[in-house]
Amino acid sequence: MNVLAQFRQARLFLSVGAALTAMCSLVLDGESLATDSSIKNTSPAASPIALEAVSEKRLRLSLDEAIGLFLQQNLDLLIARFGIEFSKGQEITARLFPNPVASVGVVSSPVEGRTLSNSGQIYPQIQQLFELAGKRGYRIEGAEFGTQSAEAGFEDAVRQLSFAVKDTYYRIQLARRRLALAEENKDRFSRILEINTIRLKKGFIAEVDLIRIRLQYIDFQSQVIQAIQEAELARSDLRRLLRVSPAIELELTSNLEFKWLDPDIAKLGAIAVETRPDVRAKRLILSQRQADLKLAKAYRVPDVTIGAGYGIQGSRGPDNSNQMAFSFGMPLPLFNRNQGGIMQAEAAVQSAEADLGKTLNVVENQVDVAYRNLIQSRRLVEAYLGGVLDDARSTFAIVERAYERGGATLLDLLDAARTSRTIQQNFIEALFHYQRNVIQLESAVGQEIGI
Repeated sequence: MNVLAQFRQARLFLSVGAALTAMCSLVLDGESLATDSSIKNTSPAASPIALEAVSEKRLRLSLDEAIGLFLQQNLDLLIARFGIEFSKGQEITARLFPNPVASVGVVSSPVEGRTLSNSGQIYPQIQQLFELAGKRGYRIEGAEFGTQSAEAGFEDAVRQLSFAVKDTYYRIQLARRRLALAEENKDRFSRILEINTIRLKKGFIAEVDLIRIRLQYIDFQSQVIQAIQEAELARSDLRRLLRVSPAIELELTSNLEFKWLDPDIAKLGAIAVETRPDVRAKRLILSQRQADLKLAKAYRVPDVTIGAGYGIQGSRGPDNSNQMAFSFGMPLPLFNRNQGGIMQAEAAVQSAEADLGKTLNVVENQVDVAYRNLIQSRRLVEAYLGGVLDDARSTFAIVERAYERGGATLLDLLDAARTSRTIQQNFIEALFHYQRNVIQLESAVGQEIGI
């Protein structure tokens, strides 16, 4: 599921429901939340998917389902979407014509005994401003580019926040793997501790050896607690991103696993500089500034005001009691020819060009660094899967059996345990960093690259 493509096809949230056809299936005690009438209200003002009504329930999410829920409920995305509506409002304003001006005047003669009552005239008039030199068209053009830029900015918010969701999702899975490893080692040393407690009572081992085993057991217990804390912290971050109540237990179904990937860096780099949302936003901002420059130059041409009126006199007025009037007005561009506005618009164009160049340079380097990190992390995972991981596990098992038979010392056992634990932890870390580098490369490119 390409997140950005989904939003482009949906015309960027013209309808939230249409953009979320891949919405996650939410499971409550084995039943889909999608059929529960208590969560059908997905209004931004509503409580987060109305999950308060289903406290102490469980929410099962694959990675794609988590992304779907994030797209529907994340408050940062809702705020970014309001920016699009704001730009559309500016676009509507740019299309409007100036309002006509209606005025009413009174005319009277102050000489020869004339007064308003015996020689007055009422003069209603309507005037309309006409903009010349294509000002309205340039203003509309700039506003349209502004709306498109806001839409691209929204897509970029989706890109960046989607990375945060995926990264947090896999941080939870990393903590789960760490917890499983720590619990496995704790259980093994719990059994070893029980056996050696009996052996100490029979005088087969020294008390210092039992203390060493107990310390190693406590170390594994602390690793279990640390892994639980890391998992809970990551779950809290994911709930915040998905706007889910803390009362809901998250159950993640997409595992942290190795999937070999060898992307075409040249192709990905070309895609990034052409289609990444922030690059498109910068290009659209440049186009908007260029339209603003054309508008600023058009203001050198003065606008004209055309008016029409009709004079109405009373029964005691002059013989010519009704008169028609037409007016034409235009400012004389003797001093102000918008010199300062043109200079500001030119500076804004140059600034937008520099900003676009800076963004392109950043994108190219981000793609290159993400690709190199991906390749190196892939090599590391492949090295562990090449036999090192199995060797560490089998060595610990062999030394453990030898220790039980008296063929190995306690120091040999502890050393084998630490080595096995370190190798397995390093493998889990390498696997997580590989997966993280995959989603970093996807974020740098601006679209999913596939596994």
